[in-house]
Amino acid sequence: MRPGRRATVCPAVATRLGWLVVVALVACGQAEEATAPDAVPESSLRADVQALIAASGAEVAVAMRTLDGEDELLIDHQERFHAASTMKVPVMIELFKQQAAGELSLDDPLEITNTFSSIVDGSPYSLSVEDDSDDIVYSRLGSTMSLRELCEVMITVSSNLATNLLIEHLDVERIRATVLDLDAAGMDVVRGVEDIKAFEAGRSNSTDAEALLRLFEALGHATVIDEQSSQAMVDILERQQFRDGIPAGLPEGTRVAHKTGSITRIRHDAGIVFGPRPFVLVVLVRGLDDPSEADALTASIARRVFDEVSEGGRSNGAEG
Repeated sequence: MRPGRRATVCPAVATRLGWLVVVALVACGQAEEATAPDAVPESSLRADVQALIAASGAEVAVAMRTLDGEDELLIDHQERFHAASTMKVPVMIELFKQQAAGELSLDDPLEITNTFSSIVDGSPYSLSVEDDSDDIVYSRLGSTMSLRELCEVMITVSSNLATNLLIEHLDVERIRATVLDLDAAGMDVVRGVEDIKAFEAGRSNSTDAEALLRLFEALGHATVIDEQSSQAMVDILERQQFRDGIPAGLPEGTRVAHKTGSITRIRHDAGIVFGPRPFVLVVLVRGLDDPSEADALTASIARRVFDEVSEGGRSNGAEG
């Protein structure tokens, strides 16, 4: 890292939140601390990202590692968060795993229904199209869609109905086992989406930034199942349609294979950035009422990381 570097923040994002002055003041304060006797200076990347987080007032976890393994940044990377829709990544991985094992074909049809059983007491519940992010699957109720089609809308438009249908078909316990096999124990998938009784009982899908980092690293290194399966999943993730987080902070045209996740006061984004030096970035945000502020924070972090990594800096940003 180059000592004394200042944060590079996406101008549109910084204007919206009015953070530029705050970041500058925080950075100055950190510079003064670094001159104190026996002070150990931190990397500028870590300091700049922490300044952005502090200015936002949110609870944030960040995990970044370049695919060459030489640079990383870990901030509260083992802090637990509600997983929101990031849990759809392991569902996709399990689908491709069962395909590779010959247990199913992605072209197999699946009947579209909208009745599921709560993990609390087995009582039935249904999803509402008004609370979902798309209406594609709902329009097919009573007919069928292929597993491939359901996976596509689960990831690219984050369909909750498609997610629940796939979880029910694949078996949640097998999804959990696959996550453990990938050394991503911080991702805990326990149920489908909108199981209100489970939510009220405190039984929700959760994750930490480290688990998502490991999952996306494996995809980036093409070691999830096999090279062909890994590439197919990366291709689906690149077709993600919600791009206000990580992609919004990157230079135009930068390829990103990522998955977002959001519920009330939760806004996540995690994926692979295919810049001059590809890297995995996970940003988990909790506590902001305005989703656009969380997106702006994620975009600012993404841009700062991109600038540092692309210039070939060497980060020593792991927490002690």
